[in-house]
Amino acid sequence: MAKKKAPVVKEALVVASKVKNYVRSKKMMTSTDAVAALSDKIYELLDVAIERCKANKRSTLKPHDL
Repeated sequence: MAKKKAPVVKEALVVASKVKNYVRSKKMMTSTDAVAALSDKIYELLDVAIERCKANKRSTLKPHDL
């Protein structure tokens, strides 16, 4: 029987305390899973930007790729 691979856990790309402080400054609260969801969105944004770089034969991510 083949061994099952452990699920890939992505590293957080945002500083939770900074996100929470910003949200709090807007008189709002942050749910426990909001920071992880934000990090997931950033992964998606970066993946699209990386594909754009590759399509343009570049290896440097630039602001206009985002």
